[in-house]
Amino acid sequence: MEKKRVATSGPAKAAGRRRRAVVAKPKRRSRDDILQRIVAAACSEFKLSGFAGATTAVIARKAGVTEAQLFRYFGSKSNLFRETIFKPLDQHFLRFINTHLPDIRDAASNVEMTDLYATELQRFIREHSGMLASLMMAQTYEAGSASTGINSLHTYFDRAAALMSRRVRDRVKVDPRLTVRVAFVTVLANVMFKDWIFPAGLASESQITAAVNDFIKEGVHSNLGFGSGKGAT
Repeated sequence: MEKKRVATSGPAKAAGRRRRAVVAKPKRRSRDDILQRIVAAACSEFKLSGFAGATTAVIARKAGVTEAQLFRYFGSKSNLFRETIFKPLDQHFLRFINTHLPDIRDAASNVEMTDLYATELQRFIREHSGMLASLMMAQTYEAGSASTGINSLHTYFDRAAALMSRRVRDRVKVDPRLTVRVAFVTVLANVMFKDWIFPAGLASESQITAAVNDFIKEGVHSNLGFGSGKGAT
C-alpha cells in the first residue's frame, strides 16, 4: 500500500529549516572571549610550568582554541608571556608602590616606614610568587625577549632611594640606591626560597616575617648613621 505524504505548510517548512540551522551552526566566539580564554590558560600554564616548560600547544588546548588562533592574536610565546605575566606583575607592583611607599612629605618615622615596607613587600611577593618565578625562568631561558626589566621596579628603587636621601641627607654610609636594592633582594630571597632556607619546624610564618623585618631595619638604620635602638625618627 502506498504511503500518503503529509503536506507541510510553507510556514512550517520555514520553521523547520530555522531549527536545523540553529542546531547545525555553533555560536561563533567573539574576539574578546577568545583573548580571555587564551590569557587565562596561559597564566595558569606559565605559573604551573614556567616559561620554558609551557608550550603554546598546551595553552591553546586549555583555552579551547587552535595554535593558529593563539599566534594570530599574540605572535609568539614571548609576547603571550609578556601579556599574561610580565604586564600584570608590573601593574601590581605599581599599585604596591603607590599604596605602601609614602610620599616624602608624608613619610612616617624611619622605623615605622621600614617595618611597613618590609611587611608589605613580603606579602606582595608571597601573593605573586608564581608570576615572579615565571619571570625569573623566562629571563634564564630567553633573556632579552621575554622581559627586559620591570619598569615599576626601577620606579620603586628610584622613589625609595630619593626618600631615604631626603630624610638622611649626607649621613649615610652606603649609597641609598644600593641600600634599597639590597633590602629588596633580602626580602625577595627569603620569600621565594623559603622552603630551601627554613626547614620545617624552625620558625612560623610570622616569626620569619618579623626576623626579616628586624634584619632590614637594623641594616637600614645602621646605614643611616643611627646606632641600634637610637634615632627612631
